[in-house]
Amino acid sequence: MQKRFFIFIIFVCLIIILWFLFFKNNFLDNSNSDFQIVSKEISTNSQNNQDNVEIKEGVQYVTVLAKGGYFPKISLIKADLPTKLIIQTENTYDCTASLIIRSLDLQKVLQPTGQEIIDLGILKSGNSIQGVCSMGMFYFKVQAI
Repeated sequence: MQKRFFIFIIFVCLIIILWFLFFKNNFLDNSNSDFQIVSKEISTNSQNNQDNVEIKEGVQYVTVLAKGGYFPKISLIKADLPTKLIIQTENTYDCTASLIIRSLDLQKVLQPTGQEIIDLGILKSGNSIQGVCSMGMFYFKVQAI
């Protein structure tokens, strides 16, 4: 009985050690990888000329898709323009359908398919708005430059 228990403990320890070694990058240097991901997203958005940002009749519209996350995660907009956020859903039945924007004191459950327009006001250069899902797993950011 004691021999089985001892073998079981060794087996569990080996699994934990192997798991830690395999996924060590997630634990040891998370901040640097986040920085690289954000930098890549910003450069990608700059190269794409912000395809999700459009100015019509003096109003800036930012479109973000909510489904299994928010896309794009970072949107760069022009400062000092009235801005509206369009959250688009397409058969969205995950936590991204429950949107929270703390700086606007907004909590909204989105329809599974459709668009929700949210007035962001006029953002000054350097200001940003961040939205998160109800579980805090997914986010997006609208940054004024």
